[in-house]
Amino acid sequence: MTEAEHRFPCDQCGADFRFDPEAGLLRCDHCGNTAPIEMSQTRAEALREIDFEAALAGLSPDEIEEKRLVKCQNCGATVEFEPDIHAAECPFCATPIVTDTGTSRQIKPKALLAFSLTERAAKEAMNNWLGKLWFAPGGLKEYARKGRKMQGIYVPYWTFDADTKSRYRGQRGTIYYVSRTVTRNGKTETIQEQKIRWTNVSGRVARFFDDVLVLASRSLPKAFTDALAPWDLSELTPYTPEFLAGFRAEGYTVELPDGYDEAEEYMERVIRRDVKFDIGGDRQRIDQLNTDIRDVTFKHILLPVWLAAYKYRGKTYRFVVNGRTGSVKGERPYSAIKIAFAVIVGLIVAGTIGYFLAGVE
Repeated sequence: MTEAEHRFPCDQCGADFRFDPEAGLLRCDHCGNTAPIEMSQTRAEALREIDFEAALAGLSPDEIEEKRLVKCQNCGATVEFEPDIHAAECPFCATPIVTDTGTSRQIKPKALLAFSLTERAAKEAMNNWLGKLWFAPGGLKEYARKGRKMQGIYVPYWTFDADTKSRYRGQRGTIYYVSRTVTRNGKTETIQEQKIRWTNVSGRVARFFDDVLVLASRSLPKAFTDALAPWDLSELTPYTPEFLAGFRAEGYTVELPDGYDEAEEYMERVIRRDVKFDIGGDRQRIDQLNTDIRDVTFKHILLPVWLAAYKYRGKTYRFVVNGRTGSVKGERPYSAIKIAFAVIVGLIVAGTIGYFLAGVE
């Protein structure tokens, strides 16, 4: 990408504008000047789905863009940097990286959810989350409170739509009970024994999947990003680079076919649930399931995440905050000293209670 696509000079002083999440516009920190973000296309145009099969055969040039992406050798994150930046820290693991001038061809993002949470609010949410971790090292909490700025990152995702129709063969189980006489310790009694009566069944189910969300990055543990859900995808905004002013964007590392494979696995789980519901009864077995998937389409979108990577006593701790809702997820650190102290206190309390109980007896 060219420098002009990411840097927007203030028309009053020439300093760089940045996107202000609170105001939803561009703001110059040098002189306070503001400017609105003008959309180059309508929301309907931006959210237009792309045919999946056609994309595999080859996308048109207007769907592709050149990006200057740098890969961190420590965590594998692929982050976009400005042309004038040649050395920086990886925002995902705080490892120093040296940039190069290589570019990569990637599918353009169609839409995004803009940041609505400021860095100050994100840091407050993270500190509140850390404060609830009883056994976290006190030094880490203090370091996080006084630490460096958090990074605002637009994380890449795929969304998939698909129309599915499934045929199945299976069995419906109905629970019933029979009386049985047993003898235990010389005593005879009647018990109710549970049994299941199975009936062969077959049928059809159909479901349209809308915006199956797939993370297109391997930089963070999937458990982190899954914990930030739900995302208000109904509020997606047409992509325009002004929203990236003052932020960074991660390039996708999960290619489109791999993303679809993950979406297909999710769809199959949902379809199997639908089939079991359709079978009914007390128990269900699925012997055969054939699904026809048609009209598969996709979008490439960006979702906002505030990220902090802190190195504390030789180890990196990462915390992520949903840039819209303030939901927090991170690597839970433990303090051996605090755990040992808690164990000792617990033993003292248990011993004291035992002593008094013995005295009462």
